[in-house]
Amino acid sequence: MKKLIFALIAGATAMAAAQAQEIAPHAYIGAGVASADHNYSLPGATNVSSDGYKASGKVFAGYDFNQTWGVETGYTDFRKSHADYTMNGTTGRAESNGHSFYVAGKATAPINDQFSIYGKVGAANNKRTLTATDPVLNRDVNKTELYAGVGAEYKLNQNVGLIAEYERYGKSKDFGAKADVLTVGAKYNF
Repeated sequence: MKKLIFALIAGATAMAAAQAQEIAPHAYIGAGVASADHNYSLPGATNVSSDGYKASGKVFAGYDFNQTWGVETGYTDFRKSHADYTMNGTTGRAESNGHSFYVAGKATAPINDQFSIYGKVGAANNKRTLTATDPVLNRDVNKTELYAGVGAEYKLNQNVGLIAEYERYGKSKDFGAKADVLTVGAKYNF
């Protein structure tokens, strides 16, 4: 019985020591493909048809202080999108363009040596422009809003990982890319 208790204590101590090991602080960079639905809410317009989901580029960089806490900054280009509409019996065309910069704190929970999940919260500066056939619809919006994201990472090796995440760039948008974005990409740890 004493041997069993000793074995249990030794095993629990070894597992606790393994869990307590922190990874060294390190920086990382990454790139991904971000996909957002492009929609248009044009006041007074009817028969609005838009491009729908479009893939765009995202680059990001971060610093992990330990295996749990870090910071990340990034840039997402939402690309141009188009919409056709009818207003006062006349057909028209609208084009939007947008991008976002964000800075966020990041919390990571390792599941095992290769797989982890994470959450991010911070601020995003979102810029969107709308140019339409009818100039009354033209808009230029530049707002700093709440940014949040959740994701998962699979480490291919010590330096390279694959990511998949859902991000929210502020409140719902009236035109261009919606605030909800799905991203897949890769990152490199230094």
